[in-house]
Amino acid sequence: MRGISLLLLGASLVSCTTAPEPTRSAKHEQQYQDLINGKVAGAAQGCLPLLPNRGNDMVVIDDQTIAFKAGAGRVYVNHLGPGCTGVGLGNALVTKQTGSSLCRGDIAQVQNLTSGITIGSCTLGDFVPYARAGG
Repeated sequence: MRGISLLLLGASLVSCTTAPEPTRSAKHEQQYQDLINGKVAGAAQGCLPLLPNRGNDMVVIDDQTIAFKAGAGRVYVNHLGPGCTGVGLGNALVTKQTGSSLCRGDIAQVQNLTSGITIGSCTLGDFVPYARAGG
């Protein structure tokens, strides 16, 4: 019985750990660093309110990372779950939210822009805000 308790405790601890930063190519890492340069990370948020015309402010860093620009000096970084391979390579990331926010756990689909065929899907992670210090 004690062995089962320790196993459950270990599983609980592992589930609480923060996911590691994704491994990126040098080009994608530079793009990511340019996006957050001079900004400080804030507390992760479960949802990001959708504002009018925000759709064009999404930036694809790589298959695991997207960001949303929100005004001068603020960006929200989201690390996607596995399955969204090919985002931005002639493909679009499509979400279907029921409210006025994108939230952690929402399903995103990768659709080919030419054929409209869904080629993958993943879940959204937390939204980590980056803002200029004091801003």
